[in-house]
Amino acid sequence: MKVILTPKPINFKLGEYINKGFEFLKKDFGNIFVAFLVCCLMSIIPFCSLLAMGNLYKYLQKLNRNQAASPGDIFDFKDFMPYFILQLIVFGGVLVLYIPLFAVLGISGAMLEGSEANPMVGLFAFPYMILIIVAIYYFLLKGFYITPLISLKGIQDIKEAWNISKVMSKGNLISILLFSIVVGILAQIGVIACGIGIFLTIPFLYTANYFAYEDAIQQIEHDEITEIGSKNEF
Repeated sequence: MKVILTPKPINFKLGEYINKGFEFLKKDFGNIFVAFLVCCLMSIIPFCSLLAMGNLYKYLQKLNRNQAASPGDIFDFKDFMPYFILQLIVFGGVLVLYIPLFAVLGISGAMLEGSEANPMVGLFAFPYMILIIVAIYYFLLKGFYITPLISLKGIQDIKEAWNISKVMSKGNLISILLFSIVVGILAQIGVIACGIGIFLTIPFLYTANYFAYEDAIQQIEHDEITEIGSKNEF
């Protein structure tokens, strides 16, 4: 069966993803918690944090589909290169955004007379920092689906994954941002339990994201053989 992707804006179901994430975590907490710990362990390896996260989503997909899955599967380096390249692109992009700010601060420092601060620096730095934050969040939201496209659909080309994610997230940036904020807050609830409880609630962040990813992938999957069969019926 050949399945191809037909990129289109996703019908983002915020409440459904949160509910399913909770139910999934509650149903199989032990396995998910162990897999989360393994993910944290792998994230210690340089340049492997995104890879570990992507492999965790693979594990959650197998678990949700009742397929054979082991937390040890998270130590899989098959997708290392696309995630490594993605991290280099992100690092380079952030660096480029900060270069003008560093340049202005450097020039201002060189021209500083005595101990008097240049008020023009503040007039430039503050709005520019706001611009940097907005730009970073914009690209993070537009690239929300890059991780599942790499890990769940095997797309190795970062440019292709970015272009597909841009289409999928079109019209959904506010919903994705709200979803990320709500899930993040719920995942941090464990801090109340003397900080230790955070390890019990943070896995929810991954289960909720998994259902957001899984549903989005299903919405853009196109079964070519099924369509041919449907046409032949007519």
